[in-house]
Amino acid sequence: MISYRTGNDIDLDEMIELYVDSTLGERRPVGERERMGRMLEEADLVITAWDDSLMVGISRSVTDWVYCTYLSDLAVRADYQGKGIGKELVRRTRAATPEAMVILLAAPKAVDYYPKIGMTRHESAWILRSGEEPV
Repeated sequence: MISYRTGNDIDLDEMIELYVDSTLGERRPVGERERMGRMLEEADLVITAWDDSLMVGISRSVTDWVYCTYLSDLAVRADYQGKGIGKELVRRTRAATPEAMVILLAAPKAVDYYPKIGMTRHESAWILRSGEEPV
């Protein structure tokens, strides 16, 4: 049975291993331990899924609690995908910030997943990547 916990007091190495196993590590700085640590420490809302002592999923968000919650990372171990864990992590993120809209940028492999769990596509998102400046 999967249990869920809220809080960012988790082992960084376990988090990095989960990111790698879920393929989210392909798009996160998993080789930069200090940066990953700051990502964990500075997150406003972290919800994790556990199979006994194994972390099998994570939702990591930045939020103001009342208007917007940016769900920056949603990851589930490959062997646990398709079991509703990601959907439950999103549900719990929504429940923790009920007044705020939940916003995310989908990983390329997950683009088709989010409509299946009731999220609406938004066509006007814009980003400045690290190192880029407005012109």
